[in-house]
Amino acid sequence: MIEGHTIIDFHGHVGQWDYLDLIDDPDTMLPAMDAVGIDQSCVFNIFHPDGKTGNDETAAFVARHPERFIGFAYVSPLLPNGMVDELGRAVDKLGFRAIKIYPPYGPYPLDHPVWEPIYAFANERGLAVLSHTGPEETCQPQQWRDVAPRFPNANFVVGHSGNMEPYRGQAIAVAQNCSNVYLETCSTFRSPGVIEELVAGAGADRVLFGSDIPLMDPRPQIGKIITADIDDEAKRLVLGENARRLLKL
Repeated sequence: MIEGHTIIDFHGHVGQWDYLDLIDDPDTMLPAMDAVGIDQSCVFNIFHPDGKTGNDETAAFVARHPERFIGFAYVSPLLPNGMVDELGRAVDKLGFRAIKIYPPYGPYPLDHPVWEPIYAFANERGLAVLSHTGPEETCQPQQWRDVAPRFPNANFVVGHSGNMEPYRGQAIAVAQNCSNVYLETCSTFRSPGVIEELVAGAGADRVLFGSDIPLMDPRPQIGKIITADIDDEAKRLVLGENARRLLKL
């Protein structure tokens, strides 16, 4: 099922988050990826609100193993004036393939107008926007329900698929109502049947494998997809082909 197909992890981190022991060391990340057959991991740095600092760190990290890592751009509405310019630099000069946002670092929910310059940039460029989602008031999946249809050329990726109920149900409902919304799988909540639920709800062509490496061990994150009660074609789509299409690889 895996052999002969590229596996792309849509959710990985660059930078250090000391209290969670998140350390972006390719000497440990690459063996972990190799152990489960991950060919490429998408990475981003969410620790600098100016965007440029973290994006430069991401670019330097990717440059060490460009065949294995794909950079995503990060900007924050906490420093809104330079967001669009920094996205342009990250995409045009650094070669990043998508955008990551992290609403828990600020007071603005996903449907607040402060995010719209990011969504408009993604819409203009045909890019994916990945956001953390979950029970936090700033990033519940239902907040994209009225946003996604207004930016039809962008794709909105629900990181963690809301993580737990009722937010997972919100994520599925938004995907069912908006054809440009995708669900991403990484989560610390590994309830049996989650992957089957996501595929049944959104369709196999709109679910993306993510591991949260190095914050989480990729073994259980990919294992729940490999062992899911879905057919091999669905697994192929979730594990890499959907990401390849979204990222235009």
